[in-house]
Amino acid sequence: MTATRERGAPAGARPGIRRAPLAKRFWAVLSRNSAFRTLGPFVPVVALWWLVAEAGVFPDAFFVGPDRVVAEIGELLRKGILPGYLSDSLTRLGYGVGFGLLIGLPMGFLTAMSLRVRKAVWPILLFFQAIADIAWLPIVIVWFGFSLTSVTFVIVYTIVFPLMLSVVAGVEQVPGELIRAARSLGAGRIRVFVEVILPGALPAVASGVRTGLGYGWRALVAAEIIVGTSGIGFMMFDARRVGDVSQVFLGMIVLGILWYMLDALILAPFEKATVERWGMVRSMEGDG
Repeated sequence: MTATRERGAPAGARPGIRRAPLAKRFWAVLSRNSAFRTLGPFVPVVALWWLVAEAGVFPDAFFVGPDRVVAEIGELLRKGILPGYLSDSLTRLGYGVGFGLLIGLPMGFLTAMSLRVRKAVWPILLFFQAIADIAWLPIVIVWFGFSLTSVTFVIVYTIVFPLMLSVVAGVEQVPGELIRAARSLGAGRIRVFVEVILPGALPAVASGVRTGLGYGWRALVAAEIIVGTSGIGFMMFDARRVGDVSQVFLGMIVLGILWYMLDALILAPFEKATVERWGMVRSMEGDG
């Protein structure tokens, strides 16, 4: 004999199964949406920002609401100022990152794989790692003036040392038995480096690139504030000088959005891919 239908249940409902409340189902759908996961956490932040501005807790000369910032974005886009400043900042960042990677990666692997080089370089590396990038700006201005070279120098300096330390840490994490196994199979130094050491160190290298670019991004803003004649950092500093707080807020928002896009679209996927690759190597090693 079939089970009696539960009281109040729909005619087509299966007995013994209760549907989740509508609010929970709606939240489950939203949580699977990538746009909501990205923008959702900012909704209460923007709402609180708007409420504080509307309440008049601070004078307009010190604090403006999101509506003023949006209006400022439209005005700067119409005049072509924001695209020009943004292009200048990205150009400087590109130069700094390019030279930083070209210097930091080879020097990091050389330091990690040569005991003599490490003994000679390690004290210097730790010494300059402790000196903040902004401390170089006075002497850099004397050397290169208010130029692209000055900003590039500061960004390169900021990226190189964390990257070298990450490379050294990554090479040290490669299991020694993998290197010995490759050599016992007849692999030479170059092949061991390309097929064992480099893949094994890539997760740490990816983390170092991600960290170094974060430091370089902040160094770019600091350098533009002090030595720049254009760029987002210069725009923020110039706006502070004339008392336009809305452009300062705008600059911070642009910097945050750009870094989030760079990290989410390029750096995080690269780091995830390298970690997954190394994870497969580790699992194969364990299965063996």
